[in-house]
Amino acid sequence: MTHATGTGDQARRGREHDQQISQLRAYVDRVVASASDPEQLGLTITTLRELLDAGDVFSPWRDRPKVTIFGSARVGEDDPLYAMARELGAAMASRQWIIVSGAGPGIMEAAARGAGAANTLGVNIRLPYEQSANPFVDAESRLVEMKYFFTRKVALTKESLAFVFFPGGLGTMDEAFEILTLLHTGKSRPAPVILVDTPEGHYWRQWRAFLDGALVAGKYVEAEASNLVDLVSSVPDAIAVIERFYANFRSVVVHGSRAEITLRVVDDERVASLASDFPMFARDGGMRVRDATTLSISFDGRDYATLRRLIDELNRWSG
Repeated sequence: MTHATGTGDQARRGREHDQQISQLRAYVDRVVASASDPEQLGLTITTLRELLDAGDVFSPWRDRPKVTIFGSARVGEDDPLYAMARELGAAMASRQWIIVSGAGPGIMEAAARGAGAANTLGVNIRLPYEQSANPFVDAESRLVEMKYFFTRKVALTKESLAFVFFPGGLGTMDEAFEILTLLHTGKSRPAPVILVDTPEGHYWRQWRAFLDGALVAGKYVEAEASNLVDLVSSVPDAIAVIERFYANFRSVVVHGSRAEITLRVVDDERVASLASDFPMFARDGGMRVRDATTLSISFDGRDYATLRRLIDELNRWSG
């Protein structure tokens, strides 16, 4: 999605670019100065290389929306979850979305198989067992391999507009809680998180019971956090969640104590009732319409779970 920018914006971006180049040079000097510590030097160089390699792989596809699909590497072709992941990959590719996955076997393979190599980007992790790239990812131009899990997670999440999780092991749990933490703290743009299982499956229902019964009940996280995920039991339902999330909503940018929400359509007549339903976003200057596509709200920089509920309401305007 692109927006017209004036000369002022271009000048500001030019200054920011120059500042970033200066910072980068200063950091390189620090890396050189740390050459006496081989372990630190190796970590820094490998991290930078892996992030740059991921940028090179993703760069040609910046204009296409992306959905990252997570799940077990141990799911076989005869598993209903494999069939669902393959169906989801094909359905999203037909809608011109790029599939991003860990490039390994199981769910990752199924999603890539459904989407096809031309619509798949793989971010593989080098392990001494089980995690070789599957044959449905183009290893020449659409695959990046990582040594570190943390750089891999950056690549898997940075550009995606939606996240779909199938049942999986410790890696899937790590990725799920990582993404929810990023969304909950505003370190990642608002995006739908869809948890998929078969109609008979109980994996995510048990996970949700833990979330509600331990985290929410223990007051370790607010009940609103449940707004960040959707549990579904079919591929059409998963697709519907993604399409509904972007039915009207486009983006949100936080500036100090306010947030600017970009929409397809702003319904002036509904803003007053919206302010009544979400008083926390109507303080200090109120909730107001800036133009035909922008809604400005008061925002404390913390309540991203409730912001997700607001986005759901705004998306109803498109209907």
